[in-house]
Amino acid sequence: MNSFFLIFIGLPALEIYLMIKMGNNIGALNTVVLIFLTAIIGIYFAKIQSNQTLKSGMLNLYQNKLPVYELLSGASIAIAAMLLILPGFFTDFIGFLLLIPITRKIIFSIALKNKRKFNIKKNDETIDGEVVDKKDDL
Repeated sequence: MNSFFLIFIGLPALEIYLMIKMGNNIGALNTVVLIFLTAIIGIYFAKIQSNQTLKSGMLNLYQNKLPVYELLSGASIAIAAMLLILPGFFTDFIGFLLLIPITRKIIFSIALKNKRKFNIKKNDETIDGEVVDKKDDL
């Protein structure tokens, strides 16, 4: 099954289903208010998390370390903010999971479990050479 089919057809269908179910349980107006409230709260927390990630990344740069985790966190916070802006309960749930640092680490470890770690190794072997300017001696 194509993953684009699931994203563009399945996700909106799931969101509509969940909105109808929540609307039946708590009422239509309360559902709309809840959707706006989760978006506002989520964007607020995304702003806080992005500021903390930026500070941590700058600290790593000042210590001459690569801010790999901070780059991944920044990207996931941006995706979380986008998911929280989209109306729906499933996307809000995924967005809030990406905002929580503990669940973000768990998601990263699962996603990168099979990936090979790239270590930058300093190679001390040097090759000496000489540049010769060859001119025709005619």
